[in-house]
Amino acid sequence: MTGDVEGMDDRQLHDLIEALVREEHRLLDRGGDREGLSQDDHARLGKVTTMLDQAWDLLRQRRAYEEAGLDPDEARSRPVDVVEGYEQ
Repeated sequence: MTGDVEGMDDRQLHDLIEALVREEHRLLDRGGDREGLSQDDHARLGKVTTMLDQAWDLLRQRRAYEEAGLDPDEARSRPVDVVEGYEQ
């Protein structure tokens, strides 16, 4: 996903996050407690979760850049192994 969110502004990132959250909820509703999900659904849920982590991270970075008086377009998406290690 690293290249997928590059160049998005705050509104686009927020819209992406909302769409991913809706998809995550649909998958979880379909699978109940994840036990009822197919292998493909589990894989998609993992991808959605990863994409959400990266999109939220980039949005937070953009806001921090802006608060610091820097250009938010200079913020960059971080690798999956970095953002997945964050505490929620």
